Amino acid sequence: MRPMTKLEADFNTALHGHALDVEARLAMLADGYLEPSPAARLVEAMRYGLLGGGKRLRPFLVIESARLFGVPAEIALNTAAALECVHCYSLIHDDLPAMDDDDLRRGRPTVHKAFDEATAILAGDGLLTFAFEILAMPGTHVDTSIRTELVLELARASGASGMAGGQMLDLQAETRKLPVASTLQLQAMKTGALIRFGCIAGAILGKASPDSCTALDRYGRTLGAAFQISDDLLDAEGDSAVVGKATAKDAASGKATLVGQMGIAGARQELQRLVTSATDALRDFGDRAAPLAEAARFMAVRRS
Repeated sequence: MRPMTKLEADFNTALHGHALDVEARLAMLADGYLEPSPAARLVEAMRYGLLGGGKRLRPFLVIESARLFGVPAEIALNTAAALECVHCYSLIHDDLPAMDDDDLRRGRPTVHKAFDEATAILAGDGLLTFAFEILAMPGTHVDTSIRTELVLELARASGASGMAGGQMLDLQAETRKLPVASTLQLQAMKTGALIRFGCIAGAILGKASPDSCTALDRYGRTLGAAFQISDDLLDAEGDSAVVGKATAKDAASGKATLVGQMGIAGARQELQRLVTSATDALRDFGDRAAPLAEAARFMAVRRS
């Protein structure tokens, strides 16, 4: 195993630090706005799915993209937390028997295993709606137009033209062979849309120029594609004990992946091309974008 570079070490330190901050904000929001509910079992399941660890990469992207425009992490944390609520909802539903039928997530039983299927469905529904409650809070940003834009963009990233639509295409792909272009579209919707939101949310919070918004949009789209290929490579080659979930499932279920269509070597070559493209998109931000550039490079070496 090659030694970690200084940039990689700095990235891991920043990722871990932001994850701790996001975890604390999620816990605070859950304590303040979920606990008053009389549906104690639902809240318990929501907390289980939300506070179970993870890299918190998507919130990291919100915080670091906002920092490019002088927005302190404290101001970006609610938006980061809202995005993580949507991501965790998607994981809960993705693990259900009707979807990917997984028993393990982040090294723990999935929500439907720890509770039951009906509770897991409601927990996902609850986290999705909680995300938009958070974005609408005055504490998320003093400018109502900024909060409105964040709500609009996250809704688009989560719905039929984004993640939910991509999941539908993914399910349909199990019964028919897709061309590479259709696989790319599927993955851009299912995985890439939320990652892209994480990047453009910082630009929204920072009231960035059109050119800066375009650069972060390009970075986010490319990073999303790279993340999906790295995820598919982990499924094909990874150790489930390290990855934290079952592996070798994509090929068995007939899922449409670039690994399946290009082979391991071809997918790795495409991954490297995407990493280069993502870092190129950040060129005008200079050294300020070093954490985001390293997030792209991380996709080529991640093991979980």
